[in-house]
Amino acid sequence: MQFRDQIDFVRQHVKKNRMRIFTTILATTMGCAFLIVLASIAFGLQGTLKDEVLSSDSLTRIEVYDGGDQPLDIEKIAKLDNISSISESYAMQLDNIQNKATIGANTGYAESSFVNFDALKKAKLPLSKGHYPTTEDGIVVGYNFAQNLLSKEDEKTLEKAKEGEKPKVGIQESVLGKKVQLKWTGKKGTKPVIREFTIEGIGPKPKREWEMNTYLQMSNEAKQSIVTDLKKNFGKAFNEKEMIYKSTAVYATDLEAVPALNEELKAMEYSTYTVSQQLEEMNMFFIALKAGLIFVGTIAILIASIGIFNTMTMAVTERTREIGVMKAIGASPKLIQRLFVMESAYIGIIGTAIAVVASYIISFTANWLIPKILYAATEEQSFNSSAIKFSAIPWELVVIASVISIGVAIVSGWRPARKATKIDVIQALRQD
Repeated sequence: MQFRDQIDFVRQHVKKNRMRIFTTILATTMGCAFLIVLASIAFGLQGTLKDEVLSSDSLTRIEVYDGGDQPLDIEKIAKLDNISSISESYAMQLDNIQNKATIGANTGYAESSFVNFDALKKAKLPLSKGHYPTTEDGIVVGYNFAQNLLSKEDEKTLEKAKEGEKPKVGIQESVLGKKVQLKWTGKKGTKPVIREFTIEGIGPKPKREWEMNTYLQMSNEAKQSIVTDLKKNFGKAFNEKEMIYKSTAVYATDLEAVPALNEELKAMEYSTYTVSQQLEEMNMFFIALKAGLIFVGTIAILIASIGIFNTMTMAVTERTREIGVMKAIGASPKLIQRLFVMESAYIGIIGTAIAVVASYIISFTANWLIPKILYAATEEQSFNSSAIKFSAIPWELVVIASVISIGVAIVSGWRPARKATKIDVIQALRQD
């Protein structure tokens, strides 16, 4: 019997028991689809978190921390290979001291810090507009900094705005080249510290629509005079060690140089943090999660395999006489076994194909519907974004699920097929 004849033989018997085969295929479809959709959650969340990490930091940036008893030796670090720049920055977190920025009639709180503009320029960190300042009175602000500065009319507009409504407030036009007044105010009776700067650069546009970059960066050269005035005017209310936090970042020449440079810094007994290191840790977690979800999904397929086993066992029992005739006319046990295995494989292939299509439909629907439900329930703008994926189905997952599903289907039909080869010809022909 040729292979084409074997396929026709299988199709004829499938058509004779359509309802039984349909329910068996349905069970296989549900089991395989459950595996794919369940594992797709891990793939979707991993992709979303990976994009989030890559969009928020420079890939060539290595944050370096001293080892407690081992203070940072910048000169020694600078001698390492593949370093484009070293940046020392100072973040301000002031208690009981307000820091406000003002442009014209618009005022708002400022997320202030002191940075090394020359180092950021050497690291080739981009700006959306302008350039990195070269003078002490020049600053760089975040892309949404101006929108965070409100006039009295803006405040009234926000008070009158309905729930869920987000009117445009703040300064909408470009503030490049404009003067900004920074004012640090303490308790009553203390003299405020006031400085005026010029906006010479505007940070890059956030990659997420819901992200807001409202920072304000001053030069490290301006730090000393401002800190001196803060100590003078506010006394004990200003504690430099507790309110000014230093951080050091080393920028590698390219992405390929990051791992080796990171290992050299660790060998110097420094603690480090890199985006690639975070991605490696995240990938290890998601590999374990994917394996666990695939294992749980495989259990659903194994449950479905019981239906295939029962279907094929019944098929062998009902076709005992037919098997006897085939043996009588010279059909080999291997051919009979192959026909029944092909029939169980047929059920597995059809069920898997339907499951793959159904899984993609479910995944697309979940990514479209779940964010809308969460946004409606929480009104959190981050959910109302196409960047968040709750489900993703890569081709690797389809291959793994298909191999498991079809493989289990074949194994389920193997024992009934073997039983068919052991049927006695004379007893089979005597059956009515």
